[in-house]
Parts: sequence; structure tokens; C-alpha cells
Amino acid sequence: MESIIKHLVEITGYRDHDLLNISIASSLREIFVARSARVSELSSNATATFLTAKVDITSTGVDVIDQSEPMLLSDKLSDIAELKTAIAGQQPVIEYLINNDPCICLLLWNTGRLEALIELIHPTNRSLNTMEVVRGMLVVYKNFLALLDYNERDSLTGLLNRKTFDDSYTRMLRMNVGHLALAEDELGADQPETENKVDHYHWLAVVDIDYFKRVNDQFGHLYGDEVLILIANIMRNSFQPNDHLFRFGGEEFLILVHSSSLGEAHRVLDQFRTNVEQYHFPQVGQVTVSIGFARIDTFEPAVATVGRADQALYYAKTHGRNQTCHYDMLVANGDLHQEYSNDIAEFF
Repeated sequence: MESIIKHLVEITGYRDHDLLNISIASSLREIFVARSARVSELSSNATATFLTAKVDITSTGVDVIDQSEPMLLSDKLSDIAELKTAIAGQQPVIEYLINNDPCICLLLWNTGRLEALIELIHPTNRSLNTMEVVRGMLVVYKNFLALLDYNERDSLTGLLNRKTFDDSYTRMLRMNVGHLALAEDELGADQPETENKVDHYHWLAVVDIDYFKRVNDQFGHLYGDEVLILIANIMRNSFQPNDHLFRFGGEEFLILVHSSSLGEAHRVLDQFRTNVEQYHFPQVGQVTVSIGFARIDTFEPAVATVGRADQALYYAKTHGRNQTCHYDMLVANGDLHQEYSNDIAEFF
């Protein structure tokens, strides 16, 4: 009993989804006396659902899998029929084999949506009492997760809120450091400093709805709220599972774009802008957005990156709107000057 209470205290001591999932996976590995535990999270876009491995946990510690590429959930289900049946029936616990090793899989549900899987490889404690304890822990987890969502997500759009931005930005910085270190290892430390050693970076984009005040004034705040909800839905369908989407306040959104080249980041962001432009908003008709984005530089504080993206957004808003502008490109072309203020709220 004392051990169970200790695990529950640890699980409910976190205010972060990733740490919460690691904590419950670590606790379950100990309870089942499993060789290892893997946490994988689910995400979706307009066409598919993906499964991304996040951490592997063993007796020696936690291995964070920052570079893991998402796999199609359908591929996983085609290999494991038991998992497909469990998801259809919203079951919390199932058993199957992975490479001939027994596995207990815990399905982490949140308001009817499957959010993550915890796979316990080669468990040795599989008593009936253990299974009952684990089912109880999953109920605690589910209730605690609902509280976290209430605190971390924007109540109108369901996107991440401003309070979660700093942690997400810090994690992306850590991944940026990893990418640069990997590139140096592959190319060699003796490469000239001027040589571009890596062409894939993370990016921060600031999105603002054009003439949003007119929407509220002409059609009312209920239709304004509907525009915000629909744009949030378009965002979910326009970006990859590893990208992070925030409503930063009012009609302003932030996007953390996962590792990609400048050309690919510009293409994805501009495709989102086009998707909004081509969407017919009920009663309102056409709505457009302006986007400014900047590369996330290693060791640079979030406020500096947001400031550069804001300046690119300011340029987009003052030069026709409904366009996507990259900060460094504007500076290189002489189009952007430092007298632009980072505080652009009054203009919008």
C-alpha cells in the first residue's frame, strides 16, 4: 500500500503532459517488474493519425527519444490486431507480443480520445491484484489529465495556451542543440565556421487574423469566436504532429514548426495561409491571415525569437496583409528596418 501511495504522489506531482506520462510509465514498470517501458503519443492531421515514440524507460533510467519520426497508427494496428480491437472498444489494458516478448499495453484515454500508449515489455508481476491496482491508477491519471488540459489549453479553440509556450520553446531549443551536435559529429569538427553544417532548424511563426475587429463589429462576437475556432481547426489540419500550435491571445496564434529547411517551413506556413484564404467562413465569407516567422536560434531566449517574428508580421500587415514573411529574408533584402516596434498590438 505504501508503495502505491508513493507512486500516486509522484504521478500527481507534475504539471506537464510529458513528465506525467514518464512518471506513470516509470511507476507501472516498477509495479509490473517489467524489463522496460515505452511511452508513445498519438496525434492527427487532416488525413491520418500518427504514433510517436517519446521515451524508453529501463532500470538504468529514462531515454528521451527526441529524434523519433512519427509512424502511421494504421501500420501499428495492422501488425497488432489486439490493439486495433482495444481501440475500437476503448479498452484501458490489453496484452500482446512484441518480437516474441510478452507486453502489457495501457491505453491512456482522455475525454474519449486516445492520447498515448504505454507498452510494458516482459512484465514478471502479472497478478490479478496488480491489474486491479493499475486500473485504479489509470482512473487517477485520467482525472488528473483532465485538470491539466483545463489549465494548459485555450478553452475556446482547444489549442495550447500562452502558459505552456515557454516549456514547449525550451524543449524545441534542446532538440535544436541535438540537431547541431549531430551535424557536427557527421561532418567533423574541422569544418570551417562559415560552412552551413545543417540546413534543418526549428521555426517560430506568429499568425494574426486580418481585420478581425471588423468581423466582431460587423457580425458580432459569436461569429468572431466561430472564426477563431475554425482557424484553429485549419491549423490542426495544416501542420505535422510534431508541430506545436498556440492561441497566444485575442486573434493572435503562435506556431512552433518542427525541424525543416527554410524552404519547407515557408511552404508549410504559406500553405496554411492559403488554406485560410480559400475557406468559406459561414456568414462572414472570406477571412485572411498574415504570418511572420523566424528561425529559432540555439540559446536565444523566447522573447527575442518572438520579437523577430513579430517584426516580420508587422511588415506583412503594413504591406498588403495576407502574406507570409521571413525575418532574415526581409533584413537581407533591406525591407525590414530596426525602427519597427516589437509592440504591434496597437496597430492590430
